[in-house]
Amino acid sequence: GYGLPAAIAAKLAAPEACVVCFAGDGDFQMTASELGCALQTGARPIVLVLDNGSYGTIRMHQERSYPGRVSFTDIVNPDFAALARAYGFHGERVERSEDFPAAFARARASASGALLALAIDVECLTPRQTLSAMREAAEKG
Repeated sequence: GYGLPAAIAAKLAAPEACVVCFAGDGDFQMTASELGCALQTGARPIVLVLDNGSYGTIRMHQERSYPGRVSFTDIVNPDFAALARAYGFHGERVERSEDFPAAFARARASASGALLALAIDVECLTPRQTLSAMREAAEKG
């Protein structure tokens, strides 16, 4: 949950800089209330929330160590874009990769800061690693 507070601090230290925070959805929910600090101080970074409905890092460790036995890593998220708008940020949800460039341009153009909730498939851990591949490798031992 360190990303949002760090981005707010970076924006306070360098108000003219384009500060971008990358956070998973579980990570972001741990410090989402810091949007209030951003509102109060006028520090308005761009926040990219990678929304896969999962505590991804925890799930990755579970799949690696206990393949097929995942416990309590699925999460139900709020409407992150609406939450951002409630704090005075520009907020929108991006469902498709090809829509990201235009959404990011709108985020950069916003003087009020921005939050983009990026829909991510829970299967994708990294551009080169999937949960299924990790599980299969762990099952093979």
